[in-house]
Amino acid sequence: MPIYRYSEWDGTQDFNLDADELLKALSDDILAHGDISQALRQLLRRGFMRPDGTRFMGLQELMQRIRQARQQRLDQYNLGSVLDDIRKKLEQVVETERQGIERRLAEAREGAPQGADDPLVKMLEKVAQRKLEFLDKLPPDLAGQIKALNDYEFMDPEAQRLFQELMQMLQGQVMDSFFQNLYQQIQGLTPEDLARLRQMVQELNRMLEQRMRGQEPDFDRFMRQFGDMFGPNPPQSLDELLEQMRQRMAMMRSLLDSLSPQQRQALHELLESVLKDEGLRQELAALAANLEYLMPTDDLRNRYPFRGDEPLSLQEAMRLMEELQALDRLEQQLRAAEQGRGLDDVDAEKLRELLGEEAYRMMDALRQMARLLEEAGYIRSRGNRWELTPRAMRKIGQKALYDIFNQIKKDRFGKHETAYRGPGNERAEETKQYEFGDPFHLHLERTLMNSLTREGPKVPVKLSPNDFEVFQTRHTSQT
Repeated sequence: MPIYRYSEWDGTQDFNLDADELLKALSDDILAHGDISQALRQLLRRGFMRPDGTRFMGLQELMQRIRQARQQRLDQYNLGSVLDDIRKKLEQVVETERQGIERRLAEAREGAPQGADDPLVKMLEKVAQRKLEFLDKLPPDLAGQIKALNDYEFMDPEAQRLFQELMQMLQGQVMDSFFQNLYQQIQGLTPEDLARLRQMVQELNRMLEQRMRGQEPDFDRFMRQFGDMFGPNPPQSLDELLEQMRQRMAMMRSLLDSLSPQQRQALHELLESVLKDEGLRQELAALAANLEYLMPTDDLRNRYPFRGDEPLSLQEAMRLMEELQALDRLEQQLRAAEQGRGLDDVDAEKLRELLGEEAYRMMDALRQMARLLEEAGYIRSRGNRWELTPRAMRKIGQKALYDIFNQIKKDRFGKHETAYRGPGNERAEETKQYEFGDPFHLHLERTLMNSLTREGPKVPVKLSPNDFEVFQTRHTSQT
């Protein structure tokens, strides 16, 4: 029974492969199917056991780790708590304003002359009463409260600051649902920011409409005008920008899809309420429709079944959605590689970010397999396929013979090794059937032909001891 040894990654594990251990791991599949390309794909899928007893992960185990990482997040967090976090922030705003009003009244009354009806105090009391009544009558839903407080004149500066921070955070999430890191670039949606943002979205809609009519938009001109809004790593093409936007929209829609119907409606209405600029709101709605027409998000959207207890803010929930969607994309990339599309499309840096250094090093080693075998002279490229070299055939034949003789019954004289270590005789071109004790100079082609003659042309090729044919040797002497 094989023993598997697992240990936590500590930076000391050796992922350096050598061609001999790779060829040994491939040999059984090569003998069974006769196809080195298929054997390489199987090794990539399954991984293999190394001579020191450690396990080298394949694509299937990497995908299993991705599924475990996703499940760990789903079991940890309570997505519905995003509304609770916003509700608490609004309650803090209202309570701070109430306390500020009461404090202003108390300070005014203390400063008024004793026994006199100060008209300023009377006026302040009337204003305070109206504001307290307004706060008492705030709508029960979050979107309604946001809309009401947007038009409210705060008496307390701290309450006003808290509300502005909340609004900026919510506006940022609306922007981030379309454009990655855009909100950080415009620093808070001032009136000037809003005007320029509306102009940028309007121009982007114009380019998408051109694309839908079969025309080629001038993306370079767009970036010269608005490129500074996309941060230090701006998109290099319209297609790249559209793909980024598609992923951002899918994140927000996955977040909404993962909530209950009541929570989904509440969050949707809340996010719609934070943009006071009607023109920008209309342009963003048109942008969402245009993008969905050109690049649908259905294949990226997912409903995640959260079942944990740990609360999340809306910002944390969006970051979590980004991680979950990145895990989904990684799993799709690995599955495509498993199906034979190669490893070049696997995002190794994202693998390192989400699964750690060990997974990254494993992926790097998997990518080096074919190169190592080719550099060692074991395989060579023929078009889109790999083929074994004679050197590799001899190695595989030697292993097959060792495996066969390792299983046969030892003779009565003692424990003899099945691999004969004979004198350095000169090899002749004639061949003979292998007999125990012969130098193992395998003629692989005749060995395989003997099996095919006996079994017929089919795979897997089944070798018996009588099939093995070796080159004869000539003794040499010194004078």
